[in-house]
Amino acid sequence: MADHRDGFELADTQRTLAIALLRARETVMERFRPMLGSVGVTEQQWRVLRVLQETGETDASQLAAHACILPPSLTRMLKTLETRGFLTVRRDPDDGRRQLICLTPEGTDFLHQVAPQSAEIYARIEAAIGPDRVQALLDELDHLVQALGPRD
Repeated sequence: MADHRDGFELADTQRTLAIALLRARETVMERFRPMLGSVGVTEQQWRVLRVLQETGETDASQLAAHACILPPSLTRMLKTLETRGFLTVRRDPDDGRRQLICLTPEGTDFLHQVAPQSAEIYARIEAAIGPDRVQALLDELDHLVQALGPRD
């Protein structure tokens, strides 16, 4: 029987980059979800808090980009985190259209309380695959992002 090609040959989904990255993300995140649930924050909220911890005060667009969150989702999330007392949102005095966000002392305390649990999960991941492999994966993913860059 002749090999029929119709121009629509696709790789096995389990060997595509997009599916492999999603599967890897889910495998990692299923280790963190119980911890996040136990402290009452979502994955996205945790990313926002962690980015603010690293950057200090930043504007909403930078925060959304660094936390990998769509701006409309960030707007809703900021209200929730502000209500919990974890961050403050204020208008930029130089540009009233910009919002500036920063952690409150309560937000910093929350992160300090949860950090040991998060660090323990990372330690178990490193123990399972090795710290060198974790660093190599991070380096390869950074290379992928840099090589593909933002879409025009």
